[in-house]
Amino acid sequence: MNKKFAIGADIGGSHISSALIDLEAGMIITGSNASREVNSKGPADEILSVWADTLARSMAGVDHERFAGIGFAMPGPFNYEMGIGLFIPEVMKYENLYGVNVATRLKNMLRLDSNCSLRFMNDATSFAVGESWMGKARGYDRSVCITFGTGFGSAFIDEGIPVLDREDVPGNGCFWHLPFKDGIADDSFSTRWFVNEYAAKSGKRLSGVKEIAGLADVDPAVGEIFEEFGKNVGGFIAPWLERFSSEILIIGGSISGAYNIFGKYLENSLKNRNLHIQISVSQLTENAALLGSARLLEENFWQQVKPLLNQM
Repeated sequence: MNKKFAIGADIGGSHISSALIDLEAGMIITGSNASREVNSKGPADEILSVWADTLARSMAGVDHERFAGIGFAMPGPFNYEMGIGLFIPEVMKYENLYGVNVATRLKNMLRLDSNCSLRFMNDATSFAVGESWMGKARGYDRSVCITFGTGFGSAFIDEGIPVLDREDVPGNGCFWHLPFKDGIADDSFSTRWFVNEYAAKSGKRLSGVKEIAGLADVDPAVGEIFEEFGKNVGGFIAPWLERFSSEILIIGGSISGAYNIFGKYLENSLKNRNLHIQISVSQLTENAALLGSARLLEENFWQQVKPLLNQM
């Protein structure tokens, strides 16, 4: 019998979300979404129990004869080939999963058959795969996805497959580690940059970008910060978009909710460099990562992606 169903799971720094995916239709099964908050600083057993409970809720009622397995959109550092956590204290999350075989532990906790696969891929890459498969980048051969949130995620997609090691993409097929100003790109294109910039300009430290953006109509400093952000992003990514011959740029992550403030500066920055490219804000949002991770259970896709996992 055709194994057409798989779970897609998105592991965040403070939550897990999952859903049952119809791989043939590329769609989430209505009513299968589940989500729970996670204490990422908690002990391994606690974290894995929350994950297992959430996954079990999405799996409820599925025909096990037609169930292929579970795909995870997982942040790094992580051994994506073996399913083993490599989180260290410096990343400030899930360090108690360091050295833990997440695949084996969850498979036992969920009492899954030996032929049921658990597969893992970087979270930003999963998001990009989902967008290419069933989102705004569907129908485009070459797309670049960037996500702005607690960190700066990115991925390059060529005909549905991530590109990680080629002369037209940066090392590991992502931006976060590249030099920018006095640090790396992740320092300037993430939540902490906004929080620090607003504190420097106003003397007030707010908790996140949503709170800062909410002051755009009353505090001129907010507009200045978002203008700088948009211009910086455009200048930074433009050479790579051109080198990759990207047809579309997808923007996601929590900060994408403020695109109405910074988007025009980003767009003008690209146009000023004679780079005319379709730009779309993700409408799938978190569902892109769920779809992208579940696609790991589609065998043709898996065989093309599997050799790339050791580069993620």
